[in-house]
Amino acid sequence: MHHPGPPRFVAVGDEVELAPRDPDPAATYAWTVAAAPAESTATLGDDAVEYFTPDESGRYALALDAPDGRHELTVRAFPGGLASASESPDYARSGDTATTDDDTTPAADGTSGDGDGSDRVDDETDAPADPDGGGRPRLTLSATLTDDAVVVETDAQPHPDGTETAADLDVTVLLDDRDDVTREDVRIADGTVTVPLDALADRARVHAVAVGRHGYSVPDAVDIRRGEDGTVVVHRPYDPPAWAEDSVIYEVYVRTFPGQDSGATGESDATGTGTVFDAIRERLDYIEGLGVDTLWLTPVLENDDAPHGYNVTDFFALADDLGTREDYERLVDAAHERGMRVLFDLVCNHSARAHPYFQAAVSDPSSEYREWYEWRGPAEPETYFDWELIANFDFSHLPVRRHLLDAVDEWAPLVDGFRCDMAWAVPDSFWREVHDRLKARDADFLLLDETIPYIPDYQAGLFDMHFDSTTYAALRRVGNGEPAEAVLDAVDDRARSGFPDHAGFMLYAENHDETRYLVECGRPAAEAALGALFTLPGAPMVYAGQEFGQRGRRDDLAWAHADESLREHVRRLTALRREQPALSAGAALDRVDYDVREGWDDRVVAFRRAVGASADDPDSEGDAVASDDTVVVVLNFGAEPATVAVDAATGKTDLLTGEPLHGSASDGLRVESVAVVDARSGGR
Repeated sequence: MHHPGPPRFVAVGDEVELAPRDPDPAATYAWTVAAAPAESTATLGDDAVEYFTPDESGRYALALDAPDGRHELTVRAFPGGLASASESPDYARSGDTATTDDDTTPAADGTSGDGDGSDRVDDETDAPADPDGGGRPRLTLSATLTDDAVVVETDAQPHPDGTETAADLDVTVLLDDRDDVTREDVRIADGTVTVPLDALADRARVHAVAVGRHGYSVPDAVDIRRGEDGTVVVHRPYDPPAWAEDSVIYEVYVRTFPGQDSGATGESDATGTGTVFDAIRERLDYIEGLGVDTLWLTPVLENDDAPHGYNVTDFFALADDLGTREDYERLVDAAHERGMRVLFDLVCNHSARAHPYFQAAVSDPSSEYREWYEWRGPAEPETYFDWELIANFDFSHLPVRRHLLDAVDEWAPLVDGFRCDMAWAVPDSFWREVHDRLKARDADFLLLDETIPYIPDYQAGLFDMHFDSTTYAALRRVGNGEPAEAVLDAVDDRARSGFPDHAGFMLYAENHDETRYLVECGRPAAEAALGALFTLPGAPMVYAGQEFGQRGRRDDLAWAHADESLREHVRRLTALRREQPALSAGAALDRVDYDVREGWDDRVVAFRRAVGASADDPDSEGDAVASDDTVVVVLNFGAEPATVAVDAATGKTDLLTGEPLHGSASDGLRVESVAVVDARSGGR
């Protein structure tokens, strides 16, 4: 089906990229504006991939004539004053922010609904800016299946720093153009969308955004399907796979992973006859022993011999220096046998300049591959950061999209997810297609974006999990002397930037692009940073060698010189994370009062993690936290132990080490780098 996908929410002046899905490069496609606000003069051109800019707020219907028929896409444009809410970095495309259809109905009383503030459903929002500051709101949809309908409820939340309340927010609801259910079939009132089951033939997708004075939220969606047996299933398509939220990820930089003085195969194969894939496979027991359950391998495709592998020369062939396809599949199978999942590093923005298609394009201006690339001069391709060995693909050319979608189809069946390189440099519409294409086959397939800084709108039907580059940067600053409270500020920034509560994040302190944390910040801070990764909300990632004190960023791993105490620290952290529900990704994070009795005040931070009601929730009972799984975490980034009094801590044992704590919670706990303490009444 060539339908261009879910409807879009944008602001006037934003650009929307339009492209047929599953494209046939030999086919003819044509776009037209089928409906628009009365004052609009916006038009579309004659190319298969078009860029539409709404010029008036309201609803647009854009029609695509394709070989399989005519398709319409709804674009809902809000007033241009809301455009800045996207907060996307300058290098990313803007305006292509979400999905949905366009109509809205006032709440029952015509104002703010039933009083919880989350249910106001309105059509136009053109209020003046709030002079007291604030930012984009957030929205989460939930759905309940009753005997005769699916009831979708909207939970809109204002920006944490703004003066708006939930009652001030509107919610715009759209139905998916690809489904048979129409506005006339559903009821929107009192903050709910009711989809009668007798109107559901096959599928109904409900999309929505919250709209405030400063912007509109990241869209959320609910997918309602009727199976062949008539059973109705409700799914939240923008939630991360459950396995991924609490995964422990281990990045392998494939070419240096085998290590020093070990040939290609690592120390387990003295003959040196195995492949790099074999060497990784032979280390799987070790990796599993760390508590890891997800393996991220840097690129494994044929490339231009740069060790990192990101300059791809063949998107359908594995690199000869790593091994054969059989070797690779044997590695993946061995990981799966251990219950580990594998992430494939997917490169879509560019090819290597050594790629035969680029070589043909640069040597012959009349080559069919000339249109595959963006150009800044007759022989100079477009790139980012003046990278000299790559050339950016031109996604307005259908053969490029077809080629890369075929590559996605080639590798996805073998693995459990894609880590998507330079996600910010690829059009949003392409990622939406990849997301829907893969989720249709396997709802548990993971899409992890590398986007620095992160982009909240990528949560809405593009990616499941995001590099938490904000917390990474805070950990680096804290390691270099900034007050340790910055790590909590970084987690709070997720909501401030617009991410909804259901967004997933990968936490990291280093990777193959960064100086080793231990080298930059020292050993004590490195232990505390590891503690942060495993105790803050998110999926922790360990870069191979980080667990034993590797100092080189991309050097051969020095297996023979491992720091066993640091490695044991990682094992304890992974084990505690598995044992403690309060350290899961979905557990609440609250600030607590603490007093540093001895040591540097600004090198220490303490916080509480709790399953169940948050102690900071004004609607929770005073003892709600005490009855649930609750821990207090103390991180000390200082070079010397600190004595820290935490009122919320009740336990007498460090849950991380199993050792008795020196001192009481009131007198002060002795913390070297990380301590995790029970915070329930009567806690051990």
